[in-house]
Amino acid sequence: MFKTVGIHAQEINDSTTTVIKKIVKTAGQFDCKFLFALKSISFLESNSRVFPSTPEEMAQKSDLVISVGGDGTLLKCARLIYPRNVALMGINLGRLGFLTDIAPERISDELVQILEGNFLEEERTVLECEVFRAGKSIMKGDALNDVVIQKWNSPRLITLSTYVNEKFLHSQRSDGLIITTPTGSTAYALSGGGPILQPSLKALALVPICPHTLTNRPIVINDSSSIEVHLTSDRDDTSRVTCDANTVADLLPKDIVKIKTCDRRIRLVHPAYHDHFKTLRAKLNWGQSPC
Repeated sequence: MFKTVGIHAQEINDSTTTVIKKIVKTAGQFDCKFLFALKSISFLESNSRVFPSTPEEMAQKSDLVISVGGDGTLLKCARLIYPRNVALMGINLGRLGFLTDIAPERISDELVQILEGNFLEEERTVLECEVFRAGKSIMKGDALNDVVIQKWNSPRLITLSTYVNEKFLHSQRSDGLIITTPTGSTAYALSGGGPILQPSLKALALVPICPHTLTNRPIVINDSSSIEVHLTSDRDDTSRVTCDANTVADLLPKDIVKIKTCDRRIRLVHPAYHDHFKTLRAKLNWGQSPC
């Protein structure tokens, strides 16, 4: 099923080395080789199927990439492999683990199942963000979770005008606006009062951040929609746009941010028993009976 497996971790520490050793030991019974996008693999025993690699080489040559860390590490892996047709799975060493849903103590059982082809695969929406200044494109970025336009280094609100499919939606004075995929609906957008979207839903949510109004609410739109956000402040309010918390560009008044879904998606691999609603209950105590 997977002939070349890439392994990526943000840090090399006792937790990650223990997990990586367990991955290599567990997968040893399968005919696959490993590419490690790590600063060092000296902690591993010599093995003819273990190879050091750059992140770029790992992304190009792997059939499956295993992220070892938290959701943030997996998001960085997603940026590495996109738009290549590479499957992605996560071992959770973080706090929440919405995307990295395999616990370290379950690696031996669940990795075997996945390498045998017994798994659930989801295709997750990716957003493309492009910033225009005076009619010219100045920066692009991709996001698995969300694109966020927000005030920066200033206590003042910013003014945004939003258009969907070239039709005016609303104007708002706020701290910013979150444009989220279903994947990102349980991240920053959730903190802003946005709805939880089922991962397979072909939809996006626009969630205002602290709007100075009684009526501006989140809205859900079709993911085939094109979105334009115009910075309409008449003074030098400082703001920026980020993709999955990574800065794409600092923004100026009259800049335009265009967002749309990409043609290619991220292939996310889960254990066969994966249940999104169970994850919501376990991670957020969502819908739990008080009794």
